[in-house]
Amino acid sequence: MGETGDQLYQRGRHLATRGSYLEARRALASAADAADADGDTELSARIAGTAAYVLARLGDADAGERICLEAIERPGLSAGAVAQLQGQLGMLATERGRIEEAIGWFGKSIHGLSDEPVRQANTRVNRSVALMQTGRLDAAIRDLEAAEEVYRTAGLEQEANLAVHNRGYALMLAGDLVAALRTMQSVREPLDSESQLWAAINELDRAEVLRDAGLATEAERSLVAVAALLGRHHAPSERAAAEYQLARSLLNHDPGGAARVAGNAARRFRRVGSPGGAARAEAVRLRARLSTRNHHRSGDPLAPPKRLPSKEAVDGVARRLADLGFSADAEVLVLTDALARVRRGGAAPAPGFRISKSTRLESALLVQELRAADAVRRRRDGEARRHAQRGLDLLDASFSDGASLDLHGSVMMRGLGLLTTGLGAALRSGRPQTVFDWSERARLQSERVVPVRPSPDAVLAADLAELRVLRMNSPDGEWLADPRARALQDRAREHQWSGTGVAGVQRRATLAEVHGGIKPGEVLANFVFDGERLAVLVVDGDDAQITELDWTACRRVMRGLRADLDVHATVSTGPMADIVGASLADRLSALSAGLLQPWFAGTGAARVVLTIPGVLAGVPWAMLPAFRGVAISVAGSASGWLRRREQPYRSPARAGFAVGPRVPRGDEEVQLAARSWRDPAVLRGGAADVRAVTGLAGDVDVLHVAAHGRHALDNPMFSGFELADGTLFGYDIDLIPEVPDTVVLSACEVGRSSVRWGEEAIGMTRVWLHAGTRAVVAAPVIVADDAACELLGAMHEGLAAGVAPSEALAEATVRTGIVAPFQVHGAGF
Repeated sequence: MGETGDQLYQRGRHLATRGSYLEARRALASAADAADADGDTELSARIAGTAAYVLARLGDADAGERICLEAIERPGLSAGAVAQLQGQLGMLATERGRIEEAIGWFGKSIHGLSDEPVRQANTRVNRSVALMQTGRLDAAIRDLEAAEEVYRTAGLEQEANLAVHNRGYALMLAGDLVAALRTMQSVREPLDSESQLWAAINELDRAEVLRDAGLATEAERSLVAVAALLGRHHAPSERAAAEYQLARSLLNHDPGGAARVAGNAARRFRRVGSPGGAARAEAVRLRARLSTRNHHRSGDPLAPPKRLPSKEAVDGVARRLADLGFSADAEVLVLTDALARVRRGGAAPAPGFRISKSTRLESALLVQELRAADAVRRRRDGEARRHAQRGLDLLDASFSDGASLDLHGSVMMRGLGLLTTGLGAALRSGRPQTVFDWSERARLQSERVVPVRPSPDAVLAADLAELRVLRMNSPDGEWLADPRARALQDRAREHQWSGTGVAGVQRRATLAEVHGGIKPGEVLANFVFDGERLAVLVVDGDDAQITELDWTACRRVMRGLRADLDVHATVSTGPMADIVGASLADRLSALSAGLLQPWFAGTGAARVVLTIPGVLAGVPWAMLPAFRGVAISVAGSASGWLRRREQPYRSPARAGFAVGPRVPRGDEEVQLAARSWRDPAVLRGGAADVRAVTGLAGDVDVLHVAAHGRHALDNPMFSGFELADGTLFGYDIDLIPEVPDTVVLSACEVGRSSVRWGEEAIGMTRVWLHAGTRAVVAAPVIVADDAACELLGAMHEGLAAGVAPSEALAEATVRTGIVAPFQVHGAGF
């Protein structure tokens, strides 16, 4: 005997919930035939509602809406059946971008389902999606909380978990990224196990959180994979949503790519009958064409658009968005258009732009950036700086996500336009005080808070141990493609985001305080980059001078620098060694002439503090001819350097050493360095595992690690170095109760940094400094084993004698004659 109509309906509902839409459509068609044959009008109505949902998911929202409207007119339907169809019409209106209409349908449905709490909860979940799109986040969260309570009472755990996940999404839209990730993470594993489609949708939402946190590279990698998977599962609406979110991420740094992807998303939304989605994607495409970004995150210039979209096209899309209920998207598009035209020399912005308590942060920041740009157009740089400062104040007030290093990228990403405008206006002023204030403002955006050391966490330690095993079992670098690895990664990230407390906000130092903190024989060289120009502000105890540098020439020399350094480290003998060495020497001389010659010779300084923008993060400063034998300290900011110097440098009493596997001269390097110390602690072989090394780090003043390392692009917390049982991650440093004063990283790649958003350069050195280490010795590129062994061994002679790290390294360079890219970060003297 075959299945009954109700059994076929239940099977179709289950398949639809799992995302198996093609199979669900077939089961529901059979169910409809059986219900019609039996004359079961009530069942037919319910089947129609679910079939409408499936058709919308497969890209035919028009057919879905037709089915619902026909079914709702059938005589004899119960109030519950009518209410369910009203709920489906609300869902279809949401798909088509008719948000207010959707909310109206949902309200009728919720009222009509008062005697059916589970179906009412389903409608509340759907209404929450529409409410989120209009910015009514508190109301959306109330719906989701009510739905979760009903589901839990009814024993529907998966439905309850979905409501929790959606609540996390609402928290993300509200800007609470810590709570969003924690909430999504709490239900990720059971939802992912339901189906591949649900796992993909969960990953899509997670990627949005990462993007909003400034982790663009990881988010975009995830969104590309999700879009492809949704395509294979015949889910065109969800695929269009993934492409839309990818375009929004690319908008921050690759406007050309954003325009292409947004165009694809708009076409896909139109094919599935979603004018709202199409209008939002078209708005992103126009914003990409209107982009005023003048440089990539690396500092390379971006070609400006040859021709802006017409004002009529922009206004048309903005009107469509407003009519569909997306007024915030419309406002952002209009502001972006005004900003682009002002920066092209157009007329002053319309007077209608005002900031109120209800203005969304993105719009408020754009309003201030627009006002600042118009002031620049009118050559009113002081006014421009005031508007830029007001925007940054709004951003600071909105940032309440703790002291996590990851989350600093969010502030830099959102404030980049304002910072660039302010820096440019400061440079044009020619006043050292103004340039210093704005350069410090930019740098403190990424290190504005002083963290509290988190409490040791056994669960986090176990998760990291499992991640080490997964990484070791996947030497091809694809270890994070494993769903279990991604889940563990998110748990570690959530712990660090929510568990790193704020000890205080770092106060921005004044130029007068820097003058007072600089000792005889020292200077601060504060390099400033506004996207087009590079200058250096040189400060000593009495004076401050601004020197403009030739950024075009410096960028040309830097373009092949890392490749030359890597080849030089690996080719030390044979006929090519001299050729490679000569090429590198020429490049370093040219870079020294461009970056240092215009200002350094006249200072007579033996110690130099460097504060640098992200575009100079890969420069091996100690190798530049003008800096040979000079004690250099690369600081994140002058304010941070002064704060670290408040405690005078004290001679270290104990040193610890660790050697990772497969380091050719690692044992020799450590043996040579340890000779300078009384009773050094040395871990090698199987004894040098993560637990032992982190334990050692908490007991010594100087920690030296000779190991192979890996730099994780865009995510310093997953950078690390290889020990006996796997990688010591940045997250492992949070498990050390008290970090050493000085850390020496003789590890390939670990000293590298990535530029995320302008001023901010991230890497393993930043992780140690953020945790409280005073100085980190590391190299931004590969170092030849011989050079590392001899140079660092000589440096330890000075460290053990109480010489500060920067001076110990400079003296070792002079004594050995070895020129290597090791440099000191933090407060090296």
